Amino acid sequence: MSETFRISPSASARIAEIIKAQDNKEGLALRVAVNAGGCNGFQYQFKLERDRREDDTIFGQEHAAVLVDSASLPLLEGAELDFVDKLMGAHFIVHNPNAASSCGCGSSFSLG
Repeated sequence: MSETFRISPSASARIAEIIKAQDNKEGLALRVAVNAGGCNGFQYQFKLERDRREDDTIFGQEHAAVLVDSASLPLLEGAELDFVDKLMGAHFIVHNPNAASSCGCGSSFSLG
């Protein structure tokens, strides 16, 4: 496993909670992807899935696994997936040192 992308303890705990709440949890993981789009050029995508692709890197633990494809991995180099639960709402957020700027909601970013 690579250490280029980290998962905070709060994100790991929340991923485990989400997977545990599913009816068919066998093999589920959270996919974190970076796609073109959003208000700043790139946007993060989070979704549960079972499919493992040949180019995936798996982070975390079995009960809280995170999948990142090879196209997204360089854009997440040195980043950390976190889960925040604040007055304005609870959500996953990526603390990404590669982002030159990001939108207010934290779901899109641009490179410098």
